[in-house]
Amino acid sequence: MERLFIFDTTLRDGEQVPGCQLNTVEKIQVAKALESLGVDVIEAGFPVSSPGDFNSVVEISKAVTWPTICALTRGVEKDIDVAAEALRYAKRKRIHTGIGTSEYHIRYKFNSTQEEILERAVAATKYARRYVEDVEFYCEDAGRTDNVYLAKVVEAVIKAGATVVNIPDTTGYCLPAEFGAKIKYLTEHVDGIDRAIISTHCHNDLGMATANTIAGITNGARQAELTINGIGERAGNTSLEEVAMILKCHRHLGIETNINTRKIYSTSRMVSSLMNMPVQPNKAVVGRNAFAHSSGIHQDGVLKNVQTYEIMNPKEIGIDDNSIVLTARSGRAALKHRLQTLGIELDQERLDEVYRDFLKLADRKKDISDDDVLMLAGEGNKDSLRIKLEYLQVTSGIGVRPVASVCLNIAGETFEAAASGNGPVNAAIKAVKMIIHRQMVIQEFLIQAINRGSDDIGKVHMQVAYDGNIYYGFAANTDIVAASIEAFVDAINKFVK
Repeated sequence: MERLFIFDTTLRDGEQVPGCQLNTVEKIQVAKALESLGVDVIEAGFPVSSPGDFNSVVEISKAVTWPTICALTRGVEKDIDVAAEALRYAKRKRIHTGIGTSEYHIRYKFNSTQEEILERAVAATKYARRYVEDVEFYCEDAGRTDNVYLAKVVEAVIKAGATVVNIPDTTGYCLPAEFGAKIKYLTEHVDGIDRAIISTHCHNDLGMATANTIAGITNGARQAELTINGIGERAGNTSLEEVAMILKCHRHLGIETNINTRKIYSTSRMVSSLMNMPVQPNKAVVGRNAFAHSSGIHQDGVLKNVQTYEIMNPKEIGIDDNSIVLTARSGRAALKHRLQTLGIELDQERLDEVYRDFLKLADRKKDISDDDVLMLAGEGNKDSLRIKLEYLQVTSGIGVRPVASVCLNIAGETFEAAASGNGPVNAAIKAVKMIIHRQMVIQEFLIQAINRGSDDIGKVHMQVAYDGNIYYGFAANTDIVAASIEAFVDAINKFVK
């Protein structure tokens, strides 16, 4: 197996997305998660761009041990000076410098010529080599650069000391066959190409970032520049999780990475949460529906043999199991499986009765929850729960500190608490925690309208971590604050006996 180096640019290219900026503490948190995930290179920032970016590169260099820490620069001496200073604490350091090489960049961005750009590329590479042994040179907009001229630039910067040459499809323009042919052309026409690693950096403007990256890899690239969840400017970058799992599923390609795929999902959720960038439900590998099956035919096949409709084991990316989603198209096999998961065994006659009722309910509701299934099976008596929400009162508004009073009935005995928070839901959850006295962490909190309109019922799905396990809570109410606390209490009931 040949080795592909994973260059993660979540903290640089990914963080350039408006609204996704992180503070230094959050960047360190992400960097440590990337180290644990197994990435080879972390692009920590663009030091000359701001004091915050400079400080983040410094602190990440201190916090991370084995991955190479990379700092981005333009092909300008001042940028390179600042990057070298920011990397002073890094155990392994790399300066990533470069310049645009397409006609669009040469003529309109720089008002220059191919000869002048070539000279500037060589000068920047040599200057960076004064500070570090590991220099990566990027040919910005290589995707639209003439291959003959691109090969000339690549050959020149390798001779000047570049150890890695980045071939970005900056605008996401290339077709996979075209991008793969570009990488192959460089491997065949650049003298000394064996002294450097070719890297891909593809954008997703036309939805081809992952396909282009894989085309580049199969044609000789041995570093791929990626981001968690594919975040990045405009339509985003190539998704790390997609490339890692493509290579894992297609082992016949003979290329492996150092990625611990079982940490993909947790890293994805962390980045999504810290950057306030929800992962689309149908996102490949890490989307909420990636391992969900709602079609009756698909559900029946998966229950008989998971490989009928799944090419990846959810556990390989850190998800406990696939999700059999109950809808009006679901069959008896799916309903029986959900009932068994909830600890309920029904004979065939009773299952047929429940299934008929299930179809009627499924025609009225978009998704069927566990509570719905329990109700249909005659097991949904909430009076049997150990912990029940007796009452909830909240005070909230503009200029008012949100305060919540909560009363819980625990095994027949009532307990009350009040707390303030940064919102009514936060205040109420704090009050519940004061009563329960357990170290619980809410990992996912999703509010959905079942239909539409401001008077609609809000459905809350909550994922709570406790003592190394994950518990799910669900609730529905026209008051989303009440629904949120009911869902929290529902999850707590799963582990407080």
